[in-house]
Amino acid sequence: MISITVTALVFGVVFLAELPDKTALAGLVLGTRYRASYVFAGVAAAFLLHVVLAVAAGSVLTLLPQQIVHAVTGVLFLGGAAMLLLKKDEGDEEIKKPADQSFWKVAGTGFMLILVAEFGDLTQIMTANLAARYDDPLSVGLGAVLGLWAVAGLGIVGGKALIRRVPLRLITQIAALLMLGLGVWSLWEAVAG
Repeated sequence: MISITVTALVFGVVFLAELPDKTALAGLVLGTRYRASYVFAGVAAAFLLHVVLAVAAGSVLTLLPQQIVHAVTGVLFLGGAAMLLLKKDEGDEEIKKPADQSFWKVAGTGFMLILVAEFGDLTQIMTANLAARYDDPLSVGLGAVLGLWAVAGLGIVGGKALIRRVPLRLITQIAALLMLGLGVWSLWEAVAG
């Protein structure tokens, strides 16, 4: 059974954490060069693979005593918040253009770019933490995938417009604040539990 609350929470946290990331910029660059649906197919497949791996890792953490899980996830959330707040703005990375613009070439380029760039990324670690915290792999996985896909879609279709209206720094600060709150809450549960 899917928990709408857990799915919505995970969606919000992952969406806000991923929005200022290099992936949205990479999606924007790819989306301006190639057919958006081809780019999205590749990017979406890579994100799905990342979420499956993260949820599996988080599910393994649930085998530990609950206080230890809360303490570990709390520290990791606080570390994630610090990473977001201390992160320097990254410039656009050059993306190689495939010789032809067939579905498989474009989707493959998007898939490989995300697969390599996002492996071990903050949102993948956060997804594992959330899977361990809520012990609800399906709801966490669904929220994370939808959050990542939403950012990818925004990046591919309308990233420039969003960044013009909402400062990237503000988005980063909101994501960091959410992670800080989750970290403090998890640590409090570890100590109180």
